Amino acid sequence: MKVALFITCLGDALFPQIGIATVTLLERLGHTVEFPEAQTCCGQLHANTGYARPARSLEHSTAAAMAGYDAVVSPSGSCVAHLRAHTDLPVYEVSELLIDVLGVDDVGAWFPHRVAYHPTCHGLRLLRLDGRPERLLARVAGIDLAPLSDADQCCGFGGTFAMKNAAMSGAMLADKCAHAMDTGATYLAAADSSCLAHIGGGLARRPGAPQPIHYVEILASTREAAP
Repeated sequence: MKVALFITCLGDALFPQIGIATVTLLERLGHTVEFPEAQTCCGQLHANTGYARPARSLEHSTAAAMAGYDAVVSPSGSCVAHLRAHTDLPVYEVSELLIDVLGVDDVGAWFPHRVAYHPTCHGLRLLRLDGRPERLLARVAGIDLAPLSDADQCCGFGGTFAMKNAAMSGAMLADKCAHAMDTGATYLAAADSSCLAHIGGGLARRPGAPQPIHYVEILASTREAAP
């Protein structure tokens, strides 16, 4: 399968290792992955803050950049949800592509660590991933999956919500960090780097806290290349 990687603004600027992990994983499974260089923002940020016209322009340019591929994959549930709502692209979050399109739930990964998983709001409520990332993680050799209390509760990020409602966002973050600490996990995984950045900021102030990691980084890990 010929797949286009939509890395997202945040991934390109701050978390390139997540894009690299996505490519590593899919190429290991025998697929061709390309990075269309014309891609920019999908328009989600603009749409969420009321700038409809710039959002439409960015959606159209993203659709044009990604045209002609068998599938478009992105390691960001929120961006996938936005593109799916506003374009005709065959766009998938990584777990959707693996399980629903490729029919794979064991990707040959190895990660001998205790991991808790936070299902992000977009993954739960818009994409309805219904445990697909957890299903993939459960097949990883050596992993010890730890249950996370109130896992379905928002971490408090929500894009500009965290800035406009800082006190409420901070309280939600504190709850999420406390539950993460209770797991005794070494890593806290999720499907959105924005949520991981937010939670990671809170965990960084707590000694012995889990490290934030995108679950695709876990799936890309092997015995030869594991953290």
